[in-house]
Amino acid sequence: MAPAPPEPSEWDLPRLRASFGFEDDFKHLTASGDADTEFFDVKFYPYDPVGADPIFAAVSKKHVVVCRLSQVEGNSNPCELIRIIRDDDEAVNCSCCWSKEAGTERVLLCVAGADAKIKVYNIKEGKLFTTLVGHGGAFHSTGRYILSAGHDQVINLWTVPDLPKQHVDSPIVVHYPHFSTSEVHFGLIDCVAFYGDLILSRACHEDKIVLWRIEGFSSDDPPPLPSTAPTAYDQARTTRSAFAPVNSPSCPSLWVRLLQFETRDCGPQFFLRFSMHHVYGQHPILCFCNAKNEIMMWDMARLTGYQDYINKIRDPDRDPDTKIKRPGWLVPVHHRAKKVETNFDPVYSAAVAMRPVGYHDPFDIEKYLLQEQSPETVENWQSKYDTSNPFKLIKPHRSDILGGPRFVGRQVAWSPEGEWCVIVGSQNMAVIMQRWAKGGRHSMSRQNSHVPSEAQSRQGTAAASGGNEAAGANSFSVQPDAVM
Repeated sequence: MAPAPPEPSEWDLPRLRASFGFEDDFKHLTASGDADTEFFDVKFYPYDPVGADPIFAAVSKKHVVVCRLSQVEGNSNPCELIRIIRDDDEAVNCSCCWSKEAGTERVLLCVAGADAKIKVYNIKEGKLFTTLVGHGGAFHSTGRYILSAGHDQVINLWTVPDLPKQHVDSPIVVHYPHFSTSEVHFGLIDCVAFYGDLILSRACHEDKIVLWRIEGFSSDDPPPLPSTAPTAYDQARTTRSAFAPVNSPSCPSLWVRLLQFETRDCGPQFFLRFSMHHVYGQHPILCFCNAKNEIMMWDMARLTGYQDYINKIRDPDRDPDTKIKRPGWLVPVHHRAKKVETNFDPVYSAAVAMRPVGYHDPFDIEKYLLQEQSPETVENWQSKYDTSNPFKLIKPHRSDILGGPRFVGRQVAWSPEGEWCVIVGSQNMAVIMQRWAKGGRHSMSRQNSHVPSEAQSRQGTAAASGGNEAAGANSFSVQPDAVM
């Protein structure tokens, strides 16, 4: 059998490139039980012009680290340290967001934590710009809808009202969401995000990310009026929606589960958050890191590409003598992989038990694939790319295991153009992944590297460290001995 054609660059998934560890964060903490040290959030600066070297900020409990990534050749360190800021207040930070000041274009970074305050830093000067009081959620790309979720297992969709152009003395209050449900998850929800008009969410204890849809919701429609928001008068209703009538024949359910992605080995860990790279002209890619050093990725284009491949095979009008071209990323398995035990999923088990008599299993495509591929190959493909059963857990399309001490991934961020992916978490560690490297596929180095020596002393110093090596990627550590 002829080898599959090489995969085009648009199908590439990021690979491990480097990592760094930020040392001694816990010595600046005073609360008991705060000896654990970890990054909780990471965000790329979204306002640079196309082609500019991306800049990201990573936030730990007491520090903000700002770095620039560059397309360097070979095994050179791609990460340049720009700024380190220490927060000397009692607050424990866990979140950040970039912004710009209107008029001056001043680059600002908003940092928040346990004290419900938002500290706004001028990154160029490394100084506190202002302090605000507020809180956040996940915005739709149109800016008209916000998702919120939390410990009560409820996911709400809120409609942002028309905002006045003039100054107001009191905030506008939205009393009721236009959609609310507690049916998607049974654990504490720690991450929710829009994927177009679809929704991605996960909760602890479940080991999965759920992709689902609100029936009747479309961002192309005019925003619903505040008066149409369902109230909470009926406490027995676990789902309330203004986008579809209750018990309508056209919408028998107010929401629909579409897919589930397997995120094994998360257990009871809370605050593990995924990120979807979703920009025009590129494949949507979902990335997540579990509580045991494993970085997982799913390419949404591979799911639709696999279905297109299957549809061509099943086409009754196709010429049986014409071989269907297999996608280059659909690679046969040549050696049996060690079988991984799948965790019990009560939602899937309940769905199987509720199937009507005479239910036809949709996985009959396997018999077609087995005519040319081994059972191991068919099992591998079906486990990663088949989307015919919304309750099945889809395995990662790419998985990387980090070496070194146990790493719990807290947050993932993608650069605006999709060539970099940064994962931060425990041990105050940041893992840098790259694709479309300069000069072709980059090679991994097991040697340590240093932050460029020309970095200003007030921005922190760097020292080589072999303790946080990530599966052969370049590794270095940052010591906050001289910080803002």
